[in-house]
Order: sequence, then structure tokens, then C-alpha cells
Amino acid sequence: MRALFVDANDTLAAVTEKLLGIQDLPVGINRNPSIKPDDLPGLLDGVEIMIVDHTAVPTAIAAKCTALKHVVFLGTGARSYMNPEELAGRGISVHTIKGYGDTAVAECAIALMWASARNFGEMDRGMREGNWLRRDAMQLTGKTLGLIGFGGIAAETARMALGCGMKVMAWNRSPKTHAGVAFVPLEQLLADSHVVSLHLLLNDETKGFLSRERIAMMRPGSILINTARGAVVDEDAMLDALRAGHIAHAGLDVFTVEPLPAGHPLTKLPNVTLSAHSAFRTPEASDNLIGAALDHCRRIIANGR
Repeated sequence: MRALFVDANDTLAAVTEKLLGIQDLPVGINRNPSIKPDDLPGLLDGVEIMIVDHTAVPTAIAAKCTALKHVVFLGTGARSYMNPEELAGRGISVHTIKGYGDTAVAECAIALMWASARNFGEMDRGMREGNWLRRDAMQLTGKTLGLIGFGGIAAETARMALGCGMKVMAWNRSPKTHAGVAFVPLEQLLADSHVVSLHLLLNDETKGFLSRERIAMMRPGSILINTARGAVVDEDAMLDALRAGHIAHAGLDVFTVEPLPAGHPLTKLPNVTLSAHSAFRTPEASDNLIGAALDHCRRIIANGR
């Protein structure tokens, strides 16, 4: 069996090459992160395992990849790029990777929280234009951080926030406990949190989870952080809340459409701090990610199917 990393950028290609140098696996690397879905059948001729980072894999395209039996998606959000159930119906298994970047993403959430609270983005832009732009800030010590969803990333975020002197509460769909974290009903979390940070996987149940009605329940003047998936938020409702000041600031690493289109309304609001879906991009997380992907390939090859 053969595997191919179909859309490797320079960083992930180098990590893959490094890790392949110390293990014997039949994994090829296509060093072109700009491929289109229509390129996949030609690339995957005779290849059983596809490693994919960010390229969409429509079911109709996958059906043309006649040897393909496994898709190893580099992350947890495969549903943003493909339909795992439809692929399974065609005999193609989708494998995802959890936990590889919990610390990296948590650090990004915390960084966006601080940048939002201090209005660093707006002041930076103003000063580059020659304006001595000063803004009041939210002091976060003693304030409440509310975590919606509580997996590994949220647990790391809680650890960091508690270390900064914040209070932390959380809501999760299934019961959980964690030292220093108060688990509360969602309505209470939205009403009481000075900062709300999203940590939900995207699926049919969580799409649009932070709806217009739930945004209205948020504490007036609170901060919203999203390092999960853009589609878990009603984007139009968020924009309205930002314009009205009900949400004082949003720190966003993920968006409904990526890359974020030029001229998007979010780029025109002063009370938004943006990063380009890069929360997981650290050398440590990349090593973990590619190592886990190669482990998937090794298991698949060992099983012979």
C-alpha cells in the first residue's frame, strides 16, 4: 500500500521528510499546497492512502480515485472539507487526529483574549498610520472566562487562565469535572462570562451553535474568542452584535469562509482581532500532527486494508 501527502506546504513537507528519514514508510509528498480537488484523481492514481491538510475532498471527486481506501485528515475538522459518511459509503475510511496541538491552540486563544482586551490590533493599526491612538482596556485579572465545550484545548486554556488569576466556568454537552473549573448551564455561562471562548467540534449539531438568541444572552460588553470553527457562530448575528457593542471585541482565528475574502465585513470593524487559522502552527504541534498521521499510515499498512 502507498500513501501520498497531497497538499504539503513547505513547513509540513519538511516535517514529514524529517520524520520519514527515521522510519521506513511508503509515503510520498506532493509539495504543492495550492492543488484543487480536481487534481486529486491524477495525483492519487494507484494510491490507497491520502494524507490531506486543507484541500476539499468532494465525494464525487473521491469516487474517481479508484484505489483510494483511506483519508488521513490533518486535524479534527474533517467535516469542513469532506463528508465522512458519504465517503464511508464508498468504502473510504476517514481518520482524524486529536490532541496534537492542544497547547498551541490554547495559547492562541489566550493571546487573542489578551489582544482583544487591550485593543492592541486597533492601536497598532492606528499608530502605523501616524495616529497616537489610545484605548481603554478590560483588566482580566479577577474576570470570568467561559469555555463552551471542554476537551483537551479547553482544559489547557483553563489551566492558563487560572494561572493568570481569572475565574473559569465551562459548559459541555456531557458531564465533566476539572480542578478549578465550575461547570454551569449554558445560559449562566453566557450571562456571567466577561470572555466567552468556543471549543466545539463542527458537526450538524454545532453548526450555528452560537446563534443570534444565544449571542443576545451574552454579558453586554463581553469578548468573544473563536479558535474552533467559524461555522459554529452565526456570523451575521456576531457582526450585528459587534457593531452594536453588545460584543465589545472578537478575537477570531477561524471563519465561515476561508481564506477570509478581501473586503469581508469583519476586516472593516475596529473591534475585531484576526488571525489566519494559524492557532495550531507551532513546530511542536507540527511534529505531533505529522507523527500521528504517519502512525495512522503504519497501522493501515500493517493491517493490509
